[in-house]
Amino acid sequence: MTKLEPTVVIVPGLRDHVEDHWQTLLAVQLDRVRTVPPPEHDKLNLTARIDALDTVLSDIAGPVTLIAHSAGVMITVQWAQNPTRHIVGALLAAPADVEVPFPAGYPQVAELEENGWLPIPRGRLPFPSIVACSANDPLGDRRRIAGMAESWGSRLVNLGNVGHLNPASGYGSWPQAATLLAELTGSTFTAESQEIGL
Repeated sequence: MTKLEPTVVIVPGLRDHVEDHWQTLLAVQLDRVRTVPPPEHDKLNLTARIDALDTVLSDIAGPVTLIAHSAGVMITVQWAQNPTRHIVGALLAAPADVEVPFPAGYPQVAELEENGWLPIPRGRLPFPSIVACSANDPLGDRRRIAGMAESWGSRLVNLGNVGHLNPASGYGSWPQAATLLAELTGSTFTAESQEIGL
C-alpha cells in the first residue's frame, strides 16, 4: 500500500492575499495543498481565525501538515490547545510575538488582547514542529521566539537576518520551506525557486 502524502494546510497571518508572498508561491507548487482564507468579518478576532482553520481541516481526508507564518503561527498554536484532528507536523515561520508592542501600522497589544490573542500558549504542541526564526524580525525578538520554541517542543532553525521573511523584507520565494517540510513529514516535497537561498 502506497503511503498517502500529507495535505499541506497553509495558515497565513493577518495579511490579505499577497501574490509574491512565499506561502502563496509555495501553494501553487504543491500537489496537495489548501490555504486558510481570512474571515470576511471580525478579521482580527482570534476565534474567527481558529474557526476558519478548523473548517479547512474538517474538509480534508488523510494526513495533514501545517505551514504557518507570522500571526498564523499564533493561530496554529492556539488551535493546538484543543486540536480537532491529528497533525503530522507543523512548520512555524517568523512567529509574530503578540505579547509585545508591534511597530506602528500593526495591531497593538491591547487590541490583540481584546480579540483573544493573549496570552500565547507555552505548552508542548501535540505534533512535531519546527520554528524558523529570523535574527532581526521586527515582529518577534529571536530570544523570545527561541523561548517559545523550547516551550512548544519545537526544533529551532535560525534563518539569519531575513526580517519578517515577507515581501516587505525583500523576500518572495523561500525554497527552504519545502526542505523543512520534508524533514517534518519524511516526504519528498519539492519547490523550485532561485530568489532566496537560505
